[in-house]
Amino acid sequence: MFDACAEPSALSGVFWVLCYLTTAKHLAFYMSFGVVLALLIFAAPLSLLLGFVATSGVRSSIWPVRLIAKGYINMVRGVPDVVFFLFVPLALDQLFEFIRHKIICSDVVESVWRGTDFVVCKAAKLPLSTSDLWVHQLYAFTLALIAFAIVFGAFAGNVLSGAMKAVPTAQTETAAAYGFTKKQVFWRILVPQMWVYAIPGLSNLWMILIKATPLLFLLGVEDIVYWARELGGSKTSLYAYPHPDWRVYYFAGLLIFYLLMTWVSGKILTKLQLKLSHGQATMAGKELQGYSG
Repeated sequence: MFDACAEPSALSGVFWVLCYLTTAKHLAFYMSFGVVLALLIFAAPLSLLLGFVATSGVRSSIWPVRLIAKGYINMVRGVPDVVFFLFVPLALDQLFEFIRHKIICSDVVESVWRGTDFVVCKAAKLPLSTSDLWVHQLYAFTLALIAFAIVFGAFAGNVLSGAMKAVPTAQTETAAAYGFTKKQVFWRILVPQMWVYAIPGLSNLWMILIKATPLLFLLGVEDIVYWARELGGSKTSLYAYPHPDWRVYYFAGLLIFYLLMTWVSGKILTKLQLKLSHGQATMAGKELQGYSG
């Protein structure tokens, strides 16, 4: 990165370390922390939205909608997460390529399934071989994001469903007695009141989501785990910066990063829980009333 780093073999001491930590691979390693944070930023609201839709579907009076919503939640919860993380990106990738194949290569009469192989025309491949590297990385990240949203959306749906059931029936019955429609009861009473009961479960789900981000490595995304293993492995004299096995130090750094993330998240979620509990007929709400009194 710097002119002084042009000859690594001539470096020693602090200069060697500085040049080593500013190589192109290390810059990619630092950028991968942003990939993890981006996944959390986008996956959390998408999972919550999908979970809310699933919960609403479970409460639907239309039985096919109710059946699909219950089937989605129970299926995802009953299958190991790793299976879904590996299956969903592959299935979506083949689905997108199949649709493109039917549109772009409509003149091809051969089936895309040739034995056990899935083969589409070259123009239907995603991403295109001529695409820039960032396009390939963004495509892999998008597929991984969808996989995370589907898996954690099911768990979020289960949490929200339990939170809605925890809302005292006296509130919904009182609203109905005042002439509220079912839709008004749902949006004005049930949804606002459920969050105080949902936050503990959603907080736990957020912590699990943080711990699940290393699975990006399994989905072909060059995340912090990938680079920690790549950079920490021993390097011989054939490399510009030879060193012994340093993986323990890299993974120790990741340990500190994840502990810091969970600590900050815990502080924020605790404050949010207290804010939502204010004025509520719960133990937390009564504690707040006691403090204010």
